[in-house]
Amino acid sequence: MKLFKLRGKLTGKQQWILAILGLAFILVLWIILTMGANPIVSPRALPKPLRVFTAFGELFSDNNLVRNGFFSIGLNLAGYIEAILISVPIGFIIGLFPLFKGMFQSQVDAIRYIPLTALIGIFIVWFGTQTSMKYHFLAFGIIIYMLPVIVQRIREVNDVYLKTVYTLGATDWQTIKTVYFPAVMSRFMDDIRVLTAISWTYIIVIEGVGSEGGLGDLIYRVGQRQARIDKVFAILLLIIVIGMLTDRIFVALDKVFFPHKYQADESEKYSKLKEESYLEIIGDFAVTILVWVAIALYLIAFINEFTGIISAESRLFAYLFKDAAWAIHLVAFAIIGYKGYALYKRFASKKSDKPKPAADE
Repeated sequence: MKLFKLRGKLTGKQQWILAILGLAFILVLWIILTMGANPIVSPRALPKPLRVFTAFGELFSDNNLVRNGFFSIGLNLAGYIEAILISVPIGFIIGLFPLFKGMFQSQVDAIRYIPLTALIGIFIVWFGTQTSMKYHFLAFGIIIYMLPVIVQRIREVNDVYLKTVYTLGATDWQTIKTVYFPAVMSRFMDDIRVLTAISWTYIIVIEGVGSEGGLGDLIYRVGQRQARIDKVFAILLLIIVIGMLTDRIFVALDKVFFPHKYQADESEKYSKLKEESYLEIIGDFAVTILVWVAIALYLIAFINEFTGIISAESRLFAYLFKDAAWAIHLVAFAIIGYKGYALYKRFASKKSDKPKPAADE
């Protein structure tokens, strides 16, 4: 059977069916372990599924789940952006130039063994207990794994590409721009997806400091103080959902910025010519409309954030993300810039394709 073939590929339909079956298996096993008056596993250790799902209502009404969730997302995003902005240039400098590689390679390898939880006190001394300390801590926790990965990706660049550009007479800067940077960043996107889980691991630890809120702080309050294990499981399920959605976003961005990685799959998928269905056309149009509507709503909220022309009291980003709101704005303006540039290129190409009027003889 193809399902048991080594490294065999599943069709899209098979992936959906098997994913649903796997989820159903886990849910059934969970029900079996917790069913009855005397369940196999004590409710104090593993609550019943229904109890966990009903706990979401209490978290919304009593524990401000929405605000805490958005704060954790903003904090996570801020730490990730800071880590990338620091790791990428330093990683390229160490990976490309022997001088810096000899000076700092051993230190980069050594910092991976630092127990991060032991550094919380040091970060409190350096930055206090506010939001900035928390995303600096998250950034450091990501950097110690991200830096060695970038250096390793530089080593893995295929020599064929390097020999080709050297044959064409490329300078060092041209080699970095046309070979090293695209090759490293295309594979680095896969590493980012893996490292996302690390940031969620440490966010649970650091949010307990200062009690500013967040899902980590909420787990501490409902778990240790209230002994509500059902609420803890509900928050953990929410973190899993957020992580899965984040992973899908990274996959979508990877397809946009590095489409060559998916050319083989796309060519196999569309090897047989077929007309685009009306549903696909409507779906693409709906997604485009939703993106521009979201951009418009963001701009309205952004203007109100600094002017208060709509409501001086309801400043959405400060309420949800606090001091980590800058990361949301940075990502939002990057998206707006990209969509605007794509729209400009589209209209420019249409304008250039128009036939020019014949010159009068």
